[in-house]
Amino acid sequence: MSDANARIQAEIESQPVVLFMKGTPVFPQCGFSARVVQILSHLGVPFKGVNVLEDMEIREGIKAFSNWPTIPQLYVKGEFVGGCDIAMEMFQSGELAQLMKDNGVETKAEA
Repeated sequence: MSDANARIQAEIESQPVVLFMKGTPVFPQCGFSARVVQILSHLGVPFKGVNVLEDMEIREGIKAFSNWPTIPQLYVKGEFVGGCDIAMEMFQSGELAQLMKDNGVETKAEA
């Protein structure tokens, strides 16, 4: 496992919900990242944001790690969920809130 992959794996395992994003949860630096932050915040889900703009190795490595070409990327309990469009669809259908509950992640609001 490369150093980048090991660091990515460590980030994913560090919290139940991890979002690889452009910017930070407080200051997202792209609309897609901002949208996923809004969704998670609406659900009241505590999550860790990993700013890929601070580390090019992580920025490129996460795409290969997940076999997903775009950022943001959402992980729940170590499993890749998807990017902005998938998170949005799952949020609107209620699947994202259910996924959180199924994985023992507290939510404060329903979709």
